[in-house]
Amino acid sequence: MQLFKLIDKRKIIGYITATTITDIYYISKKEKGHQEAIGFIKNLIKVTELIGIDKEIILSALATDLKDFEDAVQIMASELNEVEIILTRNKQDFLHTFIKILTPKEFLTDYKNKFI
Repeated sequence: MQLFKLIDKRKIIGYITATTITDIYYISKKEKGHQEAIGFIKNLIKVTELIGIDKEIILSALATDLKDFEDAVQIMASELNEVEIILTRNKQDFLHTFIKILTPKEFLTDYKNKFI
């Protein structure tokens, strides 16, 4: 929640890939139903910037040696859009990138230490 407050207050810019939206819908729908999933997504895209997944990103992801294609797409989308940090609960999935990889908790701690 703290992370979304920072995004909502425009303290940081949050990015999300278009393909992640469908994942969020699938997970949210299973837990909360269609209407709540749609409502959540509408609110999410109001406060975040959406990164499209295009041919260049897919070809770049295919050219990596990463075993998890979905992670490769996320990494290439981030790199090609000059995203500085990827937030994930599974840092070990994102070892093959020059982008800084943090858990949400690490990011919030780092943010507080630098700006508060």
